[in-house]
Amino acid sequence: MATLKEKRTCGQRCEDFGHFVWNSDTKQFMGRTLERWVYISLYYVAFYIVMSGLFILALYVMLLTLNPYTPTYQDRLTSPGVILRPDIWGEEGLEITYNASDKKSWMGMTNILNKYLLHYNETHQIESNRHCPSGLYSIQKDFRGPHHTKYACIFTREMLGSCSGLEDPTYGYPEGKPCFLIKMNRIINFLPGKDGSPPYVKCTVLEGSASNQDLVDYYPVNGTFDISYFPYYGSLAQPNYTNPLVAVKFNSITKNVEIKIECKVVADHICTDNFHDPYEGKVVFQLKIES
Repeated sequence: MATLKEKRTCGQRCEDFGHFVWNSDTKQFMGRTLERWVYISLYYVAFYIVMSGLFILALYVMLLTLNPYTPTYQDRLTSPGVILRPDIWGEEGLEITYNASDKKSWMGMTNILNKYLLHYNETHQIESNRHCPSGLYSIQKDFRGPHHTKYACIFTREMLGSCSGLEDPTYGYPEGKPCFLIKMNRIINFLPGKDGSPPYVKCTVLEGSASNQDLVDYYPVNGTFDISYFPYYGSLAQPNYTNPLVAVKFNSITKNVEIKIECKVVADHICTDNFHDPYEGKVVFQLKIES
């Protein structure tokens, strides 16, 4: 009958481990002599130096193929999205409801507009940007701006007329004639018009009485985005760029009735019927003014 292997005690196991860590007979540390440790250390140092060098070289070559000012691939966006200010979100999208006689109910929205238009103050725009000829694309092949940048065109809040917040800091909200700002998202090198025709904003009532759109004012004139603000060259090339805006003022809104409004940007190269992106080329919002 085979004998059972003798079970080693804890002390014997510790002694074996200590013998493995340092073998005084063979002068080995953890199974290797000093000479062996030097060789294997040099091998791994050289190995990781070579691997790091190859990685850095590959990264450097890849960066040489990239343009820091323009994305290599721009297949995600062919038409800009549209944004509304003030942007008050509800359960079913943009829902703007306020009481014209209650200052607290609309003060938050006017504060949003005031904060958003700070960068459009004339003093800030003149310091950072320059006047551009209207009706012409701002094509810039060279970097003639300061610090190797391209110039951006001036857009001041004065161009928004009675929706600028300068003459009427309440933006018409207590009178039940609210102002809204329409902005297109930026797309590098995007030219929105065709044959020099500028895109413009058109708002229609989808749900509710059509009389709500009888008296609508657009600023600038005809609600146009002048093409001099296009193309956009990117945040690195145009760090001072500010989006052109269109202000829409509704003067005949029926009180205490919720209406659904669609504001779309009309242009040949702007899509407004993308089922998968409801905010491409247009913005839809609910509006209710309580008395």
